[in-house]
Formats: sequence, C-alpha cells, structure tokens
Amino acid sequence: MDASDELLRRADPAALLTLDGVISGLNAAMATVLGRPAEQCLGRDFGYLWPASQRMSAESLVVHAARTKTVAMRVLEFPGRAGAPVACLIEARSVKDPAGDEQLVWVHALDARNDLASLMIPFRTATTAADLGLWMYSPHEHQLEWLGGAPALAATFPDPTTYLSTVISAVHADDREAFRQLLRAASAKPSWVRLRYLTQHDGWHQLAVQTGRIQLGYDGPERIFGVVRDDTKQEKRRKKAQAALTAERRRAKEIAEFSSALITAATAQELQQVVLTRLAATFGASGALLALVDEGRLRVSTDAGIAMWEVDVLHGMSLDHPSPLPEAIRTGRPQFISDRDEYIRRWPHAAAYPRLARLGPDYAASITPLIEAGNQPLGGWLVTYGSGYKPSLDERTLMGTLADLAGQALRRIRSQQARVELAAALQKTMLPTLAEHLPGLEVAARYRPSRDGLDIGGDWYDAFVMPDGAVALEIGDAQGHDVDAAALMGQVRLSMRAIAAQEPDPGTVLTRTNELLVTMATARFASCTMLHLDPRDGRVTGASAGHVPVLCARKDSSHCIRELPGGPVLGVVPDTEYREETFTLDEDSALVMVTDGVVEGPGLTLEAGLERVGTLAGAALHDGLNAEETADRILDSAVGVDHLDDVAVLVIRRT
Repeated sequence: MDASDELLRRADPAALLTLDGVISGLNAAMATVLGRPAEQCLGRDFGYLWPASQRMSAESLVVHAARTKTVAMRVLEFPGRAGAPVACLIEARSVKDPAGDEQLVWVHALDARNDLASLMIPFRTATTAADLGLWMYSPHEHQLEWLGGAPALAATFPDPTTYLSTVISAVHADDREAFRQLLRAASAKPSWVRLRYLTQHDGWHQLAVQTGRIQLGYDGPERIFGVVRDDTKQEKRRKKAQAALTAERRRAKEIAEFSSALITAATAQELQQVVLTRLAATFGASGALLALVDEGRLRVSTDAGIAMWEVDVLHGMSLDHPSPLPEAIRTGRPQFISDRDEYIRRWPHAAAYPRLARLGPDYAASITPLIEAGNQPLGGWLVTYGSGYKPSLDERTLMGTLADLAGQALRRIRSQQARVELAAALQKTMLPTLAEHLPGLEVAARYRPSRDGLDIGGDWYDAFVMPDGAVALEIGDAQGHDVDAAALMGQVRLSMRAIAAQEPDPGTVLTRTNELLVTMATARFASCTMLHLDPRDGRVTGASAGHVPVLCARKDSSHCIRELPGGPVLGVVPDTEYREETFTLDEDSALVMVTDGVVEGPGLTLEAGLERVGTLAGAALHDGLNAEETADRILDSAVGVDHLDDVAVLVIRRT
C-alpha cells in the first residue's frame, strides 16, 4: 500500500487532487459527499462537483493549498444521505505523490466532534448579515442553544443555552402548538411561522421563525436549527441598550468557548482548528492566519480568508526577517498596521519586497505573538480588517490574553509526553500497592484521575498492618488535582504512616498530622478518614478530618451510613483534637470508604450519593462479589455522578 492509498484509506471523506483541482483519487465517503459514483468523479474538477452555493468556497480552499503549499480549512455544506444537509470542516494541504513525485492537494474531512459549534459559524455569519438570529436544538437533550446573529434579536434570548420547556413557557399559549409543530416538521422547504413571545424585559414580541435540520460533521449528530426574525417595532433607545447588553453576553460566551477550546486542545492539530475556525469570527475580522515557529522559520496555516500572495510570502520566512509578523513573534510585541502608508513608513524596506508592499489602502492588520514568559518565541497570529478599523484597548487586551492562552496550550502540547511521564511517575510513587494478604480481610482499592488538569490528583488511600496486628485503613483528599496536590497527598500519607507506627489511635494520628501541616504553613488542606480494624473480632476505631462518611454494607443487601466524629480538615485549624468512635464490623460485611468525587456531583447531593453507593455495595455482597468486584462496581457508578474531581474507593470486607 503506497502513501496515496494511505491518505484515502479513511472512514471520513478524502480525495487527492492535482494542483489544478482535478480529482485523481478519492474514497467512497468523498464520493458519497459529492453525490455520484467514484468513477464519475475521477478526472472532474473538484469544486464543480459541489453544490452551487458551496462551489466558490471549495475552489478557494483548494487554490490556497495548491498555490501556497499551506494548510487551509473551511466549513463546507453538502446534501446528506438522510435528507438533512451536512456541515463539515474540510482541510486542504499540499502533499507529494510518491509514485510520480508530483505535488498533489489532499482534501479531507476533519473530526470536529469536540467543537460542534464551530461548524455553525458560517451560518451564524450569514444570519448576522441578514439581520436574523440563529439557534440550534438538540432533541435528545431538550435544549436550545442561541448561536448568535442580529444583536437586537439576541436580546430577546438573554440565556445562551436553555431548556425547550423554558422557551415554550414564554410562547403565547395559543401559539405553543404551532411552535411544537415547527420543531417536528423542520422540513427542507421551511416557511415562516409567526409566534408571540414574552421576553423578560420588554413584554411581548412578534417573532417569525422557520426551522430546518442539519448534520454536524460527517457521520455526526443531527440537530434542528431555527432562523428568527423579530417583526416587533420597539423604541430605539431601549432596543439599542438591549442589543448592546446581549452582544456583550454573546461575546463573553464566544470568548469563554474560545478560551475553553484553547485550554482543552490536546494536539497541535486541535489548536490549529480552534484558532482558524474561531479567531476571525470572534473579532469581526475578514481573515486570519496562524504562524508557528519551526526551526527558526514560520509555518503558516490560514482560514482561507487572507489573500494567497500574503500567505505564500510568509510561509517559510525566517524569524529574523525584518517585517511585521516575524518582528512581533521575535520581540513579543503586538503590531497593528492601519494601511499601506503606515506599513511603508514603519518598515521602509518594503520597497525591496514588492509582494509585501502590495497592502491595499482598504487593508488593516493586527498581529499578536503567542508567548509564554521565559520561553523561546512560539509563533503568532494575524487578522485582517477593512481600512479605518482601529481595535479598542479592551479588544487588544483580550486578543493578547487569548494569544497567551494559545501559547500556553502550544507549550503544553509540545511537552505533553514529559507531562504524561511525570504524571505516571508521581501517581505510581504516591499511591501504594496494597498488601496481597491481610489476615481475615479482603481489601481492594480503585483510583480514577480527574478529567481536568494532569492525570494525577490529591485523592489517596492506604492500608497497612500495624505492630499490634490490626490493620490501619485511610482515605483522603488533598485540595486540587495537579502536581502540588499530588505532592501534598504524598506528604500526608507518608506522615500518617510514620505517626501510626508510634501512635496507633486514629484520633491521635489525625491530631499529629494536623499539627505537622499547620507548622508547614501549606497553602492547601486535606480531608481524611482513618480506621483501626482488628480482623480477629471486627473491632473498628475511627476518626474523620472533614471527610465523607463511611458506609457499612451487609450480606443481606442492607447498608448504613456511619458519620464518624473527629474535627475539621487537616492543615487549617491549629491545636485541634480529633475524637474517635468504636464499632464492630460483622463477618461477611464490608466497609466502603470513598472520596467526594464518588458521591457528589452537579446533579447529585452527598446524601443521595451515599445512599446510591451503599445500595450498590449491599447488592454486591448479596450477589457474592468479592472486594475487588465490589470496588469495580462502585467505581463504574461514579461515571454517572459527572464530577470533574478525581475519585478513590477503598473496600474492606471481613471474611
């Protein structure tokens, strides 16, 4: 299989084109997108096979990649197999044909499942230009998301995301069935339906709405989108104030989404997608490009909204080149160019570079470096505007903040392997290996890292045999889920082991550990529960430092919640004495110790979470499961809690 076959052996649509845009090869998925058998596509012009409304965009995408040898991306729309149109993020890049050694253009669909809202940006731009509003409805989640559009219309819907029931409750009672029918129909030939809608601020509005269906991404989810027109005549001053307020809310949401997408980008490809799909739209620019430093030269990619000659002259440019983009990246100082005269005045060498001097009088550009304090230049981005545009101080500050986030993300991505190794080493070091055989007991532990930050955290557990033959059991949670949290967790766990060797009583161990942490003046705290279990008679002595209660499950499937006495979390209040409680663990019964990520979440209270885990543990014992299987069942249930925190489970069954 040669490299050309490899480029086409994909589940998503892919094609290889000549530099003139003629199809030389494609896979079945791309043939489906183009709406005809593969053999009828070969030798045809790629752009011509797209629907008329998308033809110019498709051709522009290919021309950018062919002439500039840079990566270009654009959202294109094509008819779907199920009747609903499909919006897909398409990438074009120059590649070399290994067979004939000629340059080809590889066009393929990108996976945008982690950023579906970006696929709707062209539709949002179109509705904004038409003074309309745009929303998207997810039937499975029963939620409507306001995607933007005319600011005056957006003021009618102050909440970016809301439940369908909330929207219906604001529709006039006589119009609600028409609205429901509108969502059910969502036909390919939509018609305007008039609805009376009650807003929070200025009473009833007369809206005209039409709907349609769209599939987001190749083999992606189907959504219903709605276009809204406000036919209500309102007093101008109030309308302007409402529009400004809602525009600010929408902008805040866009910035939050942009920031979140930058922070969560896991690869350079994802970072590139985030910048090129969002940057120009977020700042009202006509185009954007991203330049990354690679061995002292610029590697440029574009959203295809910037002239080809400009991208071509920048790609491969030395970081030492005396022109605006390399200078901004090299010095870390943003640049703004209002027109050609300013460019030539500030960079008089432009006459020696005719292509750089072709900046038209209707052209303005803003350049922002991607920097991270104390590190080498990473890259920068450039956005273009019409002449006369002057970004405000707030906008320049905001763009700089986003560029800082992008720089941090890029640095993080490039050092990801080292971070993963660090996480694995820390986690392996900090979490103990439980003894294989504890007399009269089965002990099992499980840990799952947080979904936010490094794959390490502050949750811990421990179980070890004491000098008197009893077994010490502990579980706790150090604040945070990062390297510092893991370090504090390790300090607390090892300190408790050392203290327990001399002072076996749990209350005393917590008291001494608290004194140690207070003396260290650490900026973080930790919660903890410690038990002292004698497997011979089941006698348990326990104390808690602000931690989740312990659960006791029995073989008859019943359970109880035991909230131990003790005191506040460790490391905060000096001179704290932690009280103890003693109880008995019967044979064939089990203690379940967890951290809060197992039993608390956005939709789950602590009380409900404890009942849930207790019921699961009781059922597991009733079903004859051992400690390992019981711990697995509890950990699996924690997924439903939807908590971002790391989680730990410790199960102790007396045999």
